[in-house]
Amino acid sequence: MGEPTSIPPGFDDLPVDEKIDYVQRLWARIARDPENVPTPAWQIRVIDERLAALARDPDGGRSWDEVRADLRARLMQVRQ
Repeated sequence: MGEPTSIPPGFDDLPVDEKIDYVQRLWARIARDPENVPTPAWQIRVIDERLAALARDPDGGRSWDEVRADLRARLMQVRQ
């Protein structure tokens, strides 16, 4: 996948935050129909690997509550 052949006029002149907003809105428009968004083979492999690891060791992971608490604690450290 190369660089797009056509960029909307004026896009390169926008500030970075507006470029990001534009791309986010564009993706939201594409993602309205998730069944039309292809899943890359590498993502399917990663999911298969993680599901296999879970099947081998159902208690090997952490709950979402634990992960969220850890992420919040890390975020608070970064903000200090």
